Amino acid sequence: MLLKRSFNKEIIDDFAISGERLERALSELKVINYFLGGNSVSRKGISDLNRMSRFTDSTKILDMGSGASDLFFRLKTNGKITDLVSADLNLQACRFTRELHPGAKVVCCNALMLPFKKNSFDIVHASLFFHHFREQEILDILEQSYLLAEQGIVINDLRRSVPALAGIKVLTRLFSKSSMVKNDAPLSVKRGFTKRELKSIFSNFADCRFVIKRKWAFRWLIYCAKNARHADPKPWSEK
Repeated sequence: MLLKRSFNKEIIDDFAISGERLERALSELKVINYFLGGNSVSRKGISDLNRMSRFTDSTKILDMGSGASDLFFRLKTNGKITDLVSADLNLQACRFTRELHPGAKVVCCNALMLPFKKNSFDIVHASLFFHHFREQEILDILEQSYLLAEQGIVINDLRRSVPALAGIKVLTRLFSKSSMVKNDAPLSVKRGFTKRELKSIFSNFADCRFVIKRKWAFRWLIYCAKNARHADPKPWSEK
């Protein structure tokens, strides 16, 4: 049975929410992301992209929609030094990241109007971010990301399915103490993507070839290499 994609707003998209309520939700989401493979999916995508692209001594990464920026200490790429800039529109989330990771580079900004110059980064990364947007908004953000990234784009997001929805409902009911997480985690799955939807989105973005991979648990790994060593005539491919 296929779930129709939801466009209902998540509670966390209400930027008026702040304080302990938001911090509890961000802390729980960080744990959920870690144990359900989110960090490993992102590391895999960045590693793959580095192998395909012209690699430098260090990799500068823009982490869009970073939330609690749980990649800050976990993200290591082939033993190279990683320079990470966290970007989020939620001012409270940015403050939370600065408190959690003193010295972190944090920019509070809108992904639809990113305040960076062309080729400011090697890689633009987004984890659990694009499901918050409709198709045209996703394409607009991809256009900007493509200009900002010298190597390419890495996307880690949710695969929508009935088993995924049932699983996250059980997990949050048993272990979550945050009403926001109990609402938003299942809704995030409903806002996730099917293979057909991803193919439709990325077929409209013709600037580079996207690779789409299924990952555990109910994740999609998508990346676009701008300087791939091996050309591929297809605008996208699935593995």
